Amino acid sequence: MQIALAPMEGLVDEILRELLTEVGGVDWCVSEFVRVCDRLLPLANFRKLAPELDSGWRTASGTPLRLQLLGSDPACLADNAAFAASLGASVVDLNFGCPAKTVNKSRGGAVLLKEPELLHAIAHEVRATLPAGVPLTAKMRLGYDSPDGALDCARALVDGGASMLVVHARTKLDGYKPPAHWEWVARVQEAVKVPVYANGEIWTVDDWRRCREISGADNIMLGRGLVSRPDLARQIAAASAGREPEPLSWGELQPLLQLFWRKARQKLAPRYAPGRLKQWLAMLTRSYPEAQALFDSIRRDNDCARLDALFGLRHAELSHPAAIPA
Repeated sequence: MQIALAPMEGLVDEILRELLTEVGGVDWCVSEFVRVCDRLLPLANFRKLAPELDSGWRTASGTPLRLQLLGSDPACLADNAAFAASLGASVVDLNFGCPAKTVNKSRGGAVLLKEPELLHAIAHEVRATLPAGVPLTAKMRLGYDSPDGALDCARALVDGGASMLVVHARTKLDGYKPPAHWEWVARVQEAVKVPVYANGEIWTVDDWRRCREISGADNIMLGRGLVSRPDLARQIAAASAGREPEPLSWGELQPLLQLFWRKARQKLAPRYAPGRLKQWLAMLTRSYPEAQALFDSIRRDNDCARLDALFGLRHAELSHPAAIPA
C-alpha cells in the first residue's frame, strides 16, 4: 500500500510537507500547483512552490516530491513539464481537481473535467514531451457538477499517457462537503488499467477501512485528514501491517508546533507567519481539543515577539534554518 500527501494550495507548503513527512507513513507528496498560462516559466516559479528541487526533489526526511502543474494549454504545459524534468523532477502530476472559483474561471483545475477531449490532448502532449523515464500522473475529481462523465475523463487521461490517477471522490460543486463517493473510485479502477488512488474524507483509521472496503483501493492520498491528524498516515500504515496504531498525543505534538513556528518565522514575513500558524491550529482542533484552547488564546494576536515567547523561540534561531529532530 502507498500513502500520499495531497497537494493543497496555500496550506501544504514546504514547511508542512517537511513536518508531516517526518512524522512517518507518507510514501510520497506533491507540490502546490504551478500555474501555467501562456509561457515557459522561469526557474524561480518552480523553486518558490517546490524548493525541494534543490535537495533532489525530496523533503528533509527523504520523502519524494512530485511536481504538480495546472493549466489548459497542452503545448505550454508540455514545455513546462519538460523544463521541470530538466531540473530533476522525477514525476510530473497534472491538476484536474482544484475547485477554486478563481482557478476554474481561468480554465484550470476541475472545470476541465467538462472537456475530456482536452484532458486527452493535455496528457498526450505532456507525455510526448517528457523523457521516457519520467512518469506522468494526474489528480481528478468525479466531474464538475455530476459524476456521469468520470469514466470518460479517467479514460481520456490514461489513454493520453497518465500512468496513475488519484480520484478525489467528489465533484467540483460538492466542494469538500461529505460524503465522498468512494464507490466511484472502484468504478474508475474498473475502467482503466493503471493504479487508482482514493482521496477524500479519510480522517481516521476507521475511515480508511471503510474507504478500502467500498473503493477497493489499495492506495490512498490524504489531505485535510493528515493536516488535522499529523500521524494519520503512520497510524494507517501500522493498521495495514497488522499493528495497533499508537496515536500521537497533544504533548507529543508540541515539538512539531514549535518547529512549525520556527520555520514559519524563518521563511515568512512577520505579517504572514501568525496567520499560517492559526490556519494549522484551526485544522488541528478537529483531532485535538487542546488545540482549540491554544487557538482561542492567540486568535487575535499577530505580535510575532509574543508568539516567539509562547513557543520558546529565541531571536538567534531566526537566522539559522531549523532541522527536524529524528
